[in-house]
Amino acid sequence: MVKVTKEAALAYHAQGKPGKIEVVPTKPYSTQTDLSLAYSPGVAEPCLEIQKNPDDAYRYTNKGNLVAVISNGTAVLGLGDIGAVSGKPVMEGKSLLFKIYAGVDAFDIEVDEKDPERFIQAVKAIAPTFGGINLEDIKAPECFEIERRLKEELDIPVMHDDQHGTAIISCAGLINALDVAGKDISRVRIVINGAGAAAISCTRLYCAFGAKKENIVMLDSKGVIRADRTDLNAQKREFATSRTDVTTLAEAVNGADVFVGLSKGNILSQDMVRSMADQPIIFALANPVPEITYEAAKEARPDVLMSTGRTDYPNQINNVIGFPYIFRGALDTAASAINEEMKLAAVQAIADLAKRPVPDIVNRAYNVRHFTFGPEYFIPKPVDPRLVTEVSMAVARAAMESGVARKPITDWKAYRQQLRQLMGQETKFAQNLIDTARTNPRRVVFAEGTHPNVLEGAIRAKEEGICHPIILGNVAKIRQLADDLNLNLDGCEIIDMREPQHVAQRQRYAQAFADRMQRNGYSLQEAIDKMYERNYFGMMMVEMGDAEALITGIYTKYSNTIKVAKEVIGVRAPYHHFGTMHVVNTKKGILFVADTLINRHPSKEALRDIALLSASAARFFNRTPAIAMISYSNFGTDSEGSAAQMAQVVAELQAEHPDLAIDGEMQVNFALDREARDEKYPFTRLKGLDVNTLVFPNLSAANSSYKMIKSLADDGEVIGPIQMGLNKPIHFTDFDASPRDIVNIVAIAVIDALVLKHKQQA
Repeated sequence: MVKVTKEAALAYHAQGKPGKIEVVPTKPYSTQTDLSLAYSPGVAEPCLEIQKNPDDAYRYTNKGNLVAVISNGTAVLGLGDIGAVSGKPVMEGKSLLFKIYAGVDAFDIEVDEKDPERFIQAVKAIAPTFGGINLEDIKAPECFEIERRLKEELDIPVMHDDQHGTAIISCAGLINALDVAGKDISRVRIVINGAGAAAISCTRLYCAFGAKKENIVMLDSKGVIRADRTDLNAQKREFATSRTDVTTLAEAVNGADVFVGLSKGNILSQDMVRSMADQPIIFALANPVPEITYEAAKEARPDVLMSTGRTDYPNQINNVIGFPYIFRGALDTAASAINEEMKLAAVQAIADLAKRPVPDIVNRAYNVRHFTFGPEYFIPKPVDPRLVTEVSMAVARAAMESGVARKPITDWKAYRQQLRQLMGQETKFAQNLIDTARTNPRRVVFAEGTHPNVLEGAIRAKEEGICHPIILGNVAKIRQLADDLNLNLDGCEIIDMREPQHVAQRQRYAQAFADRMQRNGYSLQEAIDKMYERNYFGMMMVEMGDAEALITGIYTKYSNTIKVAKEVIGVRAPYHHFGTMHVVNTKKGILFVADTLINRHPSKEALRDIALLSASAARFFNRTPAIAMISYSNFGTDSEGSAAQMAQVVAELQAEHPDLAIDGEMQVNFALDREARDEKYPFTRLKGLDVNTLVFPNLSAANSSYKMIKSLADDGEVIGPIQMGLNKPIHFTDFDASPRDIVNIVAIAVIDALVLKHKQQA
């Protein structure tokens, strides 16, 4: 666990601009026309439309993506009643979480008012600004009445997250923990220690999923809440037990299946844990100190299924798993409320997600090989990128089915894609590649099937419907790896080219290879030996038509892979060199960068081929090439070395290809700044064009450039390397490629194979 000191916390909140969030324009504002449309006089038009139809505020303003995080500071995050302004850092933090996890804009509003009626009126008065209201850190029992009234009197979603957020996440966790333990929620004995807003809401939700009130014992600071007590408010009376044999926590937990703590630290002893039923479920959620530590609970009962509110232990009950996505789904349907149906849908979506294979990004974030549903993982991790789609969609669907949606969603596939793009998980560019590949999936060989990322990428590509995977490697190892990663190998062909049943196939490939390479010093026996190597065997599969594309590069040195590709596949005529490019997808558009992998110190002839291949690749992606030949100098300011070489290449290509938009040599800043370039160098063939292709003078420059962009551009996407110039689709991966990176390369390889097939049939 990261140790947070007072000094570090204060320094974090004080650094840079005041606060943790800022307002960023979403519309153009650089010209006078933009400003006239944004404000006077253009702004009058949406005002009049909203006057005629108030729901148009969702269309013309930020109401459809804006939530108010509102508190009076009476029950702040384990700190108690510290006042409205003192709670502001917490509300700012909540607003930050809304934005980073679900793309929801949020304003924190601190209302200096403890009187419930006056607080309600204040919130009602500002409600037209927002598409939803997140009530936060308001003490019980006032919070119950405040939420009830606002839900009744407003036509936008209102949710007190301290109640319902904790309830939704803990309920999803409880459902799954009971599943792991093999227990029936309708029969288990549950102890709830605490009777505040969160405890009441949790218990209600457990009952909605089948828990029986007669099996529940709730405790407050005075002990068991029994029906014979006379000091109970309405909320506590709802869960008062008729049992007379229990008074204390120790008596209540004896034989119990479930303990849920929403109270204070260190009140559940090891002896109490030992007294519980087999495979006890303990949710110790007191903040910042749990009712019992994870270590103490495990020591007392190794079979315990444990959750806390802490990040450093398994199965964290964290509200961020729920509230951003609940409001996301509510906002996207312009829902008039967050109702019980939407909460139940969120619970089920969260619970179901934990049972599915976990993305590699989650495993990497927690520095584990893989998470698998079970005692140590029955609640999704907050960083799981699937939460935004699965939970938001479930909530949106429930809003529509329950009749509170004012803006129905008709295309769920498009909505899912919209959510993924909103959070930067996927771009339209990448999705278009996958959609195109899906129209005609091809047989793709994965040369390095025993690498976890390659195997996961291959199976994801299969599940996306873009390829039929052929996985090379030891069959037993691949099957074991798939089991470890919880991957389904159905539909995958696995080939261990070393096994006896592939002798004839190796012989056939070796003969064809020897016939091709006999004047290059290869004997048949040498060719047979080569067919025991995965790259030779895999590429021969493509060459002989037994597959249509190959993916390699994670294990193998690029130099060796390049050699094999030249020998087996060969360079496409009329070129004498091949190369690779990376596609960089930024807010300013698509940028192609070459050669990023193959040619270390390209000759003039190699640079010619790379430039022409890059032009062809740009057209492959439906872009008209506008190519800048990059150097450290501009147009003859240096007449030696690589600058002179780039100038010579440009001169020759301009003469031979008068319609090709290519120029240089030039510095990269002028290449990417059309206005500055046109003003200083108006003679260029690129005048008036936005450059979309950069050809660098050597591998070091190109490789470093794309990796720098990838490291610095948090909102960008880099796809590649993309092979250019071989006779058939042999594509490479970076050694650190993620499964998602591999899926993108597979999509390109499949499209490459489709294009090749069409050319051959023409």
